Amino acid sequence: MRQPESSPLISTDQLAADLAAAPADNADSADHADHADRAPIVLDIRWKLGEPSEYGHEEYLKGHIPGARYVSLDQDLAEHPDSPVGGRGRHPLPDPGRFAAAMRRAGVRTDRPVVVYDGGDSTQAARAWWLLRHHGHPDVRVLDGGLAAWSAAGGPVEQGEAPAGAAGAAEGAEGDFAPAERGEFAVLDHDGAAAVAASGTLLDARAGARYRGETEPIDPAAGHVPGAVSAPTTENLDADGRFRSAAALKERFARLGSGAWDADGVAVYCGSGVTATHEILAMAVAGISPENVALYEGSWSGWASDPSRPVATGEA
Repeated sequence: MRQPESSPLISTDQLAADLAAAPADNADSADHADHADRAPIVLDIRWKLGEPSEYGHEEYLKGHIPGARYVSLDQDLAEHPDSPVGGRGRHPLPDPGRFAAAMRRAGVRTDRPVVVYDGGDSTQAARAWWLLRHHGHPDVRVLDGGLAAWSAAGGPVEQGEAPAGAAGAAEGAEGDFAPAERGEFAVLDHDGAAAVAASGTLLDARAGARYRGETEPIDPAAGHVPGAVSAPTTENLDADGRFRSAAALKERFARLGSGAWDADGVAVYCGSGVTATHEILAMAVAGISPENVALYEGSWSGWASDPSRPVATGEA
């Protein structure tokens, strides 16, 4: 079923239909050119916390959606963090020029739709969606349920590297994506996040146990930004890994926030600024524009890098 044009998601059925529109290998050049105007560029964004950076690419080589190009979360969707991790956190936002160059290598064009996916829960895919939209790409959607849903639906996979042209593109083609002069969405520093926590709604997208300070597997302090509200991203999804309905998500965020959904009043953070974009994506599914939600870039890893910053534990 085709998602509404305003939805940031695409179903497995719709993606399969879009990719199946590709002309046969012996089709004439006009057919290829026509398809190139319609077919999406597909990007694979697999990554796993605690695994080496190479993990995602290794999984990609074992099997991916035909024509999909691999994009590295660590190398392409983030700057290298300070060592030890500093105020910008474990996954600082990438330099716009370097990000755009990575997207061009992956075949991304401004006049072509882009579909991004990961292994299943859309956490990493959401980071790519947010960055592409933030830097001005007008048509980016996330495959709902990721590769797990694609495989469960009987979608084909291929092994090894995709041809240089990416899905639907001319062989050997590189993209033309260039970032907008200014980012489309609001990005907060530590002081900005603290201000939102004090006077608006700062959502913590991590697991509840990390928010409460019961466990902390990677960052130097356990707990949360004082005044933040626990909003685990796992509650954005159904049991099958797909996003809950727009109505259910709208109800969820209404319970979590004050109802004043604007960038001055609501922001999201997580451990390193990746999972937070999943929350922003879920809000977009619910009809809340990402222009109205700020991302706290450093997130908990950045906040906790300075032992002088206050830390809250337990429930809010």
